Amino acid sequence: MNRLPNFLYVGPDKAGSSWLHETLIKHPDVYLTPAKDLYYFDRYYDRGTDWYAAQFRDAGGQEIVGEICQDYLFHPEAAGRIRDTLGTNVRVMVSLRDPVDRAWSSYLYMRKHGIGPDTFSEALRSRPELLEHGRYATGLDRFLEYYPRENVHVALFDDLTKDPQGFLDAVTDFLGVDPLPLSEKEMEARLPAAKARSVRLAHVARRGADWIREHDGARIVGRVKRSPLVHKALYRPIDREAVRPATEDVATVRAALAAEIESLELSLGLRLREAWGW
Repeated sequence: MNRLPNFLYVGPDKAGSSWLHETLIKHPDVYLTPAKDLYYFDRYYDRGTDWYAAQFRDAGGQEIVGEICQDYLFHPEAAGRIRDTLGTNVRVMVSLRDPVDRAWSSYLYMRKHGIGPDTFSEALRSRPELLEHGRYATGLDRFLEYYPRENVHVALFDDLTKDPQGFLDAVTDFLGVDPLPLSEKEMEARLPAAKARSVRLAHVARRGADWIREHDGARIVGRVKRSPLVHKALYRPIDREAVRPATEDVATVRAALAAEIESLELSLGLRLREAWGW
């Protein structure tokens, strides 16, 4: 009988979800799907529970069975669908990142695949998801309506960049599994920003991955995306510190999302604006 998840990372994107997937998938007591981002509870809910359960058919006796999908936090119906499908005992995780940096990183991802406007300013106007995916409080409120606070782990991307082992230890403690010591190489990994070696080729690769997902090939996408050779062939790293958004664009993001961050600070007891230099 296929097992359903008891753990979900629900978002946001550009906040360490790929690192988390690549790390937790190595834990002997954790089963994650080979493909990150099944998008079941937002894009493919009409495929039904049997389809979703089949994605976990290789899970064995692991204590934790999970999925990492970066978009569930923002879909208005995802939290309710998850409750209806998985019950109220599932563990939910988010990793919060300065919304300015998150939006900028998402924009760089668009550009390297040839799908975004030429400037960040234009993207903020024409691609609403850049700001919508920074509405952390709105998304968390939907999950906290169904799940007790102790079932929701709120991590900070800043902690991942400063102390990967500490970040991971907090996750394994939340999941109730043994710590997973990181190697020196894993401690150094930061998944740097990248630029496409060929925008046309990167665009074709992304469109191909979307087509494969639509035709139930998420596992194939996962294996290909996790190949360091494929990533190296398509992209080259860029210095994130040398490529920064304009001051006026930073102000635009902060103005649009200030109320969200204030709400988070009140509900979670975190000093996010101070930590993020707002």
